[in-house]
Amino acid sequence: MPVEFIGLITTRPGSEIEVAPGPPVDPAYVRRFARAHEEAGFDRVLIGYASTQPDGLQVAAHAAAHTERLSYLVAHRPGFLAPTVAARAFATLDQLSQGRVALHTITGGSDKEQARDGDFSTREQRYARSAEFLQILKRAWTEDQPFSFAGEHYRVEDFLSDVKPHQQPRIPIYFGGSSQAAYDVGGAEADVFALWGEPLAETAEQIASVRAAAAAAGRTDGGPRFSVSFRPILGATEELAWERAHRILETSTANIAAVRKKFGPMISGADGPQNIGSQRLLAAAAKGELHDRALWTPIAAAVGAYGNTTALVGTPETVAQALLDYVDLGVTTLLIRGFDPYEDAIDYGRQLLPLVRAEVERRDAAAPALVGATS
Repeated sequence: MPVEFIGLITTRPGSEIEVAPGPPVDPAYVRRFARAHEEAGFDRVLIGYASTQPDGLQVAAHAAAHTERLSYLVAHRPGFLAPTVAARAFATLDQLSQGRVALHTITGGSDKEQARDGDFSTREQRYARSAEFLQILKRAWTEDQPFSFAGEHYRVEDFLSDVKPHQQPRIPIYFGGSSQAAYDVGGAEADVFALWGEPLAETAEQIASVRAAAAAAGRTDGGPRFSVSFRPILGATEELAWERAHRILETSTANIAAVRKKFGPMISGADGPQNIGSQRLLAAAAKGELHDRALWTPIAAAVGAYGNTTALVGTPETVAQALLDYVDLGVTTLLIRGFDPYEDAIDYGRQLLPLVRAEVERRDAAAPALVGATS
């Protein structure tokens, strides 16, 4: 099965190593950043969500209007927009972009971050709400007769949308989370379940948990596919890659106050991150700096693991093999972004994506011959 590569675009420059000043929305930068990913060969780019950030659907619309092939994975938190309204918004953009939109469901891992937008529900309530939200979206996108829905969090009567997605049967649904509640909802409702970059053993455990939840929900399609996220740090040699990794760690540590001011409010609490995914990354970092072939955790530890902050360090060949180790676990989507976001996207397209895709194609071509030889 071909591997899918997802990048990430933002509306202004900046990362852990450069907390850039400037306006929060730079339209020209959005265009350049999206085009860089398209030219690099990425399949999609993620547009993130936070209570402080620009609206993702509008960012995607702007970027899609200035690209031809690149697709957009728009993060969305259920609870702030009625599911029928969200269904029409996403379907409209899918029509305008000719089928280049997917929805990334993030239920919300921080009570404080949710409260900034006026949501004071508990984690359990949020996951139950997300399940109902996705069920209504699917029906809104696919049903051609009016339907009603009566749940704990949403009630819809006699709803029918004139606007349906360009993609058939509907827009793809990605889902993120690392708790049992996330496994249950994502296992039941998602097309792709997204994980942050943990060691191979822990990733395999999470995949098994999601698959078990999908089976318990009665899915007969094998459950969702899987995405894993990393921050590759490449070098022409192993020594140069590690020198760069340590420079990034040093700069990120020096910028820690600014990084936490910019990103930390999304997950931070008095006792550390409330988000289970961040807790898992910190637990991996506590076990050691280097895991498996190339997974490096000190940057995640330094910045509080507020998001996708574990690195894969090495030459393009080493990092490609490390990514393929996750493909061997059943991962079909790889979300990669750099600490030098714009330049790294270009480098990944030149040095990393072709290596991984070529090996996946080689394996796929060899698989029928192997089956024939053993049958």
